Amino acid sequence: MTLQDKLPKFVQKLLQKYGEIIRYLIIGVLTTLVSLIVYYGLVFTILNPENPVELQIANITSWVISVTFAYITNRNYVFRVKDHHKFAELIKFFGSRLLTLFVDMVIMFIFVSMLHFNDKIIKIIAQVIVIILNYLLSKFVVFIKPKPKSTSESNQS
Repeated sequence: MTLQDKLPKFVQKLLQKYGEIIRYLIIGVLTTLVSLIVYYGLVFTILNPENPVELQIANITSWVISVTFAYITNRNYVFRVKDHHKFAELIKFFGSRLLTLFVDMVIMFIFVSMLHFNDKIIKIIAQVIVIILNYLLSKFVVFIKPKPKSTSESNQS
């Protein structure tokens, strides 16, 4: 008997129906924590967030570490990919994350460097936007599950 079998039936149904989204949210929170810990660690110790270049160095460093963590966990635990095309998938994953890094950088530049909002608060807001974009890109661009062949297609081959 698995842990899931011990859960109440309504929880089992929720997990069956929304398991991927729930797993993504959990991994997304962990990835965000990795990103924020690295970012805050850098700006509270060695980098000055008031300097636009140092702000982006902290941002990019936190991005590289958190995206590496995200790829491994999304592949294995969220989307449960068994496909062996890891290199192409890795390229798509990092490419889609580059897009959301750009969104993150633009948000940080506009609201922190230009408008002088608090970088700690803006970073959290930016992360919420990035999480949503990352899920959509991962689901529909990176970790695409092959469609099962219909019986008529498999009989024709």
